[in-house]
Amino acid sequence: MAEHMDSALVRRGYAAFGAGDVDTLASLMTSDVVHHVPGNSPISGHHKGREAVLELYRRLGELTNGTMRVELGSVLADGRGHVMSFHTSRADRNDRGIEIREGLFFTIVGGKISDIDECTEDIDVSDAFWS
Repeated sequence: MAEHMDSALVRRGYAAFGAGDVDTLASLMTSDVVHHVPGNSPISGHHKGREAVLELYRRLGELTNGTMRVELGSVLADGRGHVMSFHTSRADRNDRGIEIREGLFFTIVGGKISDIDECTEDIDVSDAFWS
């Protein structure tokens, strides 16, 4: 069974993120993409526009000295422009580490990612790590 094109798009995004391939990441997003990060930490909020989203990803790398790794689990598509992905994030920051399950809900428009809603299994743990 062939993978849905929206799922394949999200998988390409995960691969690019893991490789630090900013050019590929940028090519997968609309210019007005928004990435919503939950919680009350310095990275929380609505990152609006391709450059703001890419800056968020750069900050994640900087704040973790490049230790952040994301292990993709499942990718599910509805065939109508929505994809859900589930992954485990691991990173170290200063004197603490994190290993946490997270999910992303993507909206795909015209073959590009236009919206990313992030969810985490424990917002308090995530906030403590990023604060």
